[in-house]
Amino acid sequence: MAIQVKVPTVGESITEVTIANWLKKDGDVVKMDEIIAELESDKATFELTAPQAGILKIVKQQGDTIPIGELICEIADGGTAAAPKVESAPVAAAPVSAAATTAPKATGDIKEMKVPAVGESITEVTISTWLKKEGDFVKLDEIIAEVESDKATFELPAEANGILRIVAKEKETLPIGGLICKIEIMEGVPADVPKAASTPSAAPAAINSGSYAAGHASPAAAKILDEKGVGASSVQGTGVGGRITKEDAMKAQQAPAQAVKPSATPASAPAITVAGARNKRSEKMTSLRKTISKRLVSVKNETAMLTTFNEVDMKPVMDLRAKYKDKFKEKYGVGLGFMSFFTKAVCVALKEWPAVNAQINGEEIIYHDYCDVAIAVSTPRGLVVPVIRNAEALSFDQIEAEVVRLATRGRDGKLSIEEMQGGTFSITNGGVFGSMLSTPILNPPQSAILGMHNIVERAVVKNGEVVVRPIMYLALSYDHRIVDGRESVSFLVRVKELLEDPGRLILGV
Repeated sequence: MAIQVKVPTVGESITEVTIANWLKKDGDVVKMDEIIAELESDKATFELTAPQAGILKIVKQQGDTIPIGELICEIADGGTAAAPKVESAPVAAAPVSAAATTAPKATGDIKEMKVPAVGESITEVTISTWLKKEGDFVKLDEIIAEVESDKATFELPAEANGILRIVAKEKETLPIGGLICKIEIMEGVPADVPKAASTPSAAPAAINSGSYAAGHASPAAAKILDEKGVGASSVQGTGVGGRITKEDAMKAQQAPAQAVKPSATPASAPAITVAGARNKRSEKMTSLRKTISKRLVSVKNETAMLTTFNEVDMKPVMDLRAKYKDKFKEKYGVGLGFMSFFTKAVCVALKEWPAVNAQINGEEIIYHDYCDVAIAVSTPRGLVVPVIRNAEALSFDQIEAEVVRLATRGRDGKLSIEEMQGGTFSITNGGVFGSMLSTPILNPPQSAILGMHNIVERAVVKNGEVVVRPIMYLALSYDHRIVDGRESVSFLVRVKELLEDPGRLILGV
């Protein structure tokens, strides 16, 4: 008996997940509780385990986004004993499949193919070329025509197996949604269809036939050849009547560039062509990236965000750190970084300016008596913001240990939803990437975020003298609906004072 494996409920606010990676292949034998796939949501990554031992049948593919509760795979009973049967099944099925292809049967169904929506501003298209003739047998997803608009050329794939019945003729203009053709749906494929497509001599025969199509490029192929700087005469077409198809153009290679002799007449000089690849690729946006995009845009639109700046002399902190970092590491087993100093300074300042630690909920303002500080962590999947709970009650070594733990789990994709929920204030450190100054965006529903930057030696005035000091620019972005200018500036000044005299942090004054 096969067990259906569905997407589990992984959090109250999560409605869908994306299959990040299948760790097992279709037909593999899996053990009970063995991890078979990794799922990711807009908040965290989860592991999918097998509920029983058996043979895996994959239903949803890698990269698919699936709602909670939908079928993702099946696991059939059998384990290792059933594995040989799976391998021998295709051998027995092959003659049956071959027989089916030689005897197509009409189902009586008609598939109407209409002009698809190809762009927001495109209202009509023109049938450029029919690559198949009336009455031809076409296969699912086979390119049967090329249509063009005022902006681009598109290929039209068949939406079913069957006999083609052309409705719109070549050069006819149709609106979006207009009927192009019909396909009389058939079961099976005629035996001569794959043979004709795979006969090597078919293309040369067509080219030598002297038809108009021989050596002519389709609109899509002509565009590609033009971009490559390749002439149509140097490309051998494999399409109907020797026509140059898009695939032929993709395979065409540019002839080696030859030296251009100087000319006395500048106007007659040939155009300069530069050899080299111009590749690009397209990747599906992850659930995490889509959620980040939506949230950042909503923050800009729904808050009165403003940023204030200040600078801090980091020499006192750097001197203290250099003096005690070895003993600190020896005693606590964790390095002494800058994040613990900033976190402690922020917690002190938040207590003195509670509006910076508050958030708006409808028509109410919620003030927090604790400091749950969220630390922005850059990961291969995108930016995540895990939370250090009750940071105001933690010691320097506890903060450093928690920063290392959360950052490691974030980069490994192992953060749980609980570790990223909540947070009353955020800190982001663009300085690790070399940022000199930035305006960080709020992490809703929080009302403020502190941006750290790189430390650069600058000339500053101390006691009437110009001296060189390691300076860091600080940026505080805040929601002006709840935090006034006086509070934001005073908060940042307080953080500056504590960092420039770290003894006050240790003594709590």
